[in-house]
Amino acid sequence: MTPFLKKLLGMNWVFVFVMYALLIFGVFMIESAARHLPMSSEKLVEFGSAGTYFAWMQRNWIVIGSVAYFGAALIDYKWIRWLGIPLYAVSIGLMLMAMRADDEVHRLSIGGLSFQPAQLGVTSGIIMIAWLMQDLPKLHRTLGNPFVRIATIGVVAAVPFLMVMKMGDMGSALVWIPVVIVAFLVSGIPFRFLSFIAFVSAGILPILYFVILPLVSERGPDRIDLWLRMVQGQEVDIQGDGYAPHNVSMAVGKAGWKGVGWKATAEKGSLHDKRFIPHLTAHNDFIFAVIAEELGFRGAILLLGGFALLLIQGLFIGYYSRDVAGRLIVCMVVMLLFAHIFENIGMCVLLMPITGIPLPLISYSGTFVVICMFLLGLVQSVWIHRRPARLEQT
Repeated sequence: MTPFLKKLLGMNWVFVFVMYALLIFGVFMIESAARHLPMSSEKLVEFGSAGTYFAWMQRNWIVIGSVAYFGAALIDYKWIRWLGIPLYAVSIGLMLMAMRADDEVHRLSIGGLSFQPAQLGVTSGIIMIAWLMQDLPKLHRTLGNPFVRIATIGVVAAVPFLMVMKMGDMGSALVWIPVVIVAFLVSGIPFRFLSFIAFVSAGILPILYFVILPLVSERGPDRIDLWLRMVQGQEVDIQGDGYAPHNVSMAVGKAGWKGVGWKATAEKGSLHDKRFIPHLTAHNDFIFAVIAEELGFRGAILLLGGFALLLIQGLFIGYYSRDVAGRLIVCMVVMLLFAHIFENIGMCVLLMPITGIPLPLISYSGTFVVICMFLLGLVQSVWIHRRPARLEQT
């Protein structure tokens, strides 16, 4: 049996099938969620509706992501981790360009491809941290000191975190926090150091919220304040700032067991068809509200079950990793996806403030689905190459 075929057959196929099931489910829901988006007359004639066009575009992104997934899976991650430094440097450079670009959501367009470099920054940071935690202690034992490891992880994460916050993308910045916490835990930082960090963080939290956050994010404090008032049952302007969180949570809450049906019309009671769910972002930021309203509780719990199975499979793979870098990659990717899932769904049910963050594998998000599939490919690579090289050759 050739090494390539051995790797292909040795993949965790449950992991693969669950990922593609979520992707296919997302394509169908994008077709419904995006049907009210404005479209040029030429594209309307060709595709029939905006939903069909965006579903077709998502399929194209999935094809590109499949190449990234199987490429990352079949190549030993010990080689991919050497991309950490160049990828990290490129992502920082692209984020600097995005900060200077005249774009409200800080997108860059290179060669006709539009993307947000903040997502690339998280990916490169994960690879960078895994590589440094694996190899720095090999250079000198002092570099394995807990202070050095904490400082290394902190600096690697802080640079893109602060840049993304400065760009106003609070959602993409916040996912760094749980990812860094997992990096501390998996890299073996002693509990006494973690306790000290937790107490210091709790102490400076008011300073971060009242002083630092207004400086780096214009809308962040207002969104958090609005969310806190809504959670406490205080009156808010549902025709103004409270429009999106009020109507999105109403769409989820009224769905019942069955929902109103896929692509349901206003006559059947669809808030999405009445455009109460912000129609310009329904196919990415608020797609869970569309899913919950149209498919009801059973559709929402099926989606959550799929995510749970994917993440549990990821943790299972991390348990069998052959080294620290593999465990770090798997655990940070799992936490990154969990943070996205929790934040996206949480803001649709008023558990979290509105942050504008896509739902992994489900939302229409262009290059983000490719990045998610690449990261999941790295997790698959950890599984395929879980045995030491000397055992694989025997």
